[in-house]
Amino acid sequence: MDCKIVAATNNKNKLREFKEILSPLGYQIISLKDLGLDIEVEETGATFEENSLIKAKAVLKAAGMAALADDSGLMVDALNGEPGIYSARYCEGTDADRINFLLEKMKDVPDEERTARFVSAITLMFTDGDVVTAKGTCEGKIAKAPSGTNGFGYDPVFYVESYGKTFAELSAEQKNLISHRGNALSELQKQLI
Repeated sequence: MDCKIVAATNNKNKLREFKEILSPLGYQIISLKDLGLDIEVEETGATFEENSLIKAKAVLKAAGMAALADDSGLMVDALNGEPGIYSARYCEGTDADRINFLLEKMKDVPDEERTARFVSAITLMFTDGDVVTAKGTCEGKIAKAPSGTNGFGYDPVFYVESYGKTFAELSAEQKNLISHRGNALSELQKQLI
């Protein structure tokens, strides 16, 4: 099977993860840039699933080909699920600024209450109108300080107990095996068979 799919993201890190996970399965992931498209879809949904569907629809319409969209984020229990769907927009600035903002909000949270999870909702929409959706999670804790240089976003403070490391300390292969996005894409693959 060789199926071309446009990834509904301008995030080069998400694009890399899509390619790493789906290419070995026979899917050719095309970027918006490859198609000469510059699309920034407004995420107006109230859930990861709604935002993923909004992005897939908009990119399929613009590209005229199957579109794969992901909406994902970090949900911290001690912060009532924040930053959630606003993970990338939690505060102005860089990933490091968002991490510092998160750590400041959690400075008085004890170790046993620093539980969190990454969530990914993925939508694959085909030109015939068929839609396949999947959701994946990865449980962890919020570290008290960033550690590691791999990954992106909140990876340096997302600690996975089974590995004894943050996402940013794992290799790409290790992260893809256990990550929320990897789990969602694995679930998506099961539905496509």
